[in-house]
Amino acid sequence: MRKRTTKRRAFTFIIILLVAGGLLLWNYLTPYAPEQQAQSALISAGSVAVEQNDNWISFEPAVVQGAAVIFYPGALVSPEAYSPLAKSVAEAGHPFYIAKMPLNLAVTKGDAAAEIIRVHPKLSFVMGGHSLGGVMASRYAAEHAEQLQGVFFLASYPDEKGSLKGTTLSVLSVLGTEDQVIDMKSYRAGRSLLPDNTLYYSVEGGNHAQFGSYGVQKGDGTPKISEEEQQQLTKSAMLDWLSNLK
Repeated sequence: MRKRTTKRRAFTFIIILLVAGGLLLWNYLTPYAPEQQAQSALISAGSVAVEQNDNWISFEPAVVQGAAVIFYPGALVSPEAYSPLAKSVAEAGHPFYIAKMPLNLAVTKGDAAAEIIRVHPKLSFVMGGHSLGGVMASRYAAEHAEQLQGVFFLASYPDEKGSLKGTTLSVLSVLGTEDQVIDMKSYRAGRSLLPDNTLYYSVEGGNHAQFGSYGVQKGDGTPKISEEEQQQLTKSAMLDWLSNLK
């Protein structure tokens, strides 16, 4: 009788551990959801048509006036959260494609850009991303520099596998002064992996999360400007950079 009771208790304990582990994993992998303004930006309006498929969200301007943009989202951030920035850049004539990543982690599909480029053979491209998305975008760019005109980083940096030092790519790096999420040691180390002509832009008062529209991110600094202001400044920096591509 004691053996049966012991077995039942052990079995119950294992079930509890499995359920608890599952809940913890589910909680960890739950992405930051898009805010209302991001949801609104997913609606086609004016000169930009917005469409989605299983692999990306596209923002297509009525008239293309420059390079198209491929964007990799930050870790555990829903791709829809970047729709306000994407739409504003597309309104200036740059097609914008936000890649969808399995589990909302760019590390699971670092080659997401390949299909976007293949499906749009008449376009020229730059690519980049936010946080982890930028790291993974640089890895793709390092191996496929011939497919791109440039790479951009929003609160991000390259690692050794994504070194762009030996390329002729144009590079833009944008960072908020109140960002408390980014690993500054890695960010500084990453600067040595970028071309000497890299353009660095500082968003005064901006933080980590406000490059997207998904609310407060754990551990982030308190912004001194609004989300709209940060994205407007980011858009301006990107458009200036895009306009000077060779």
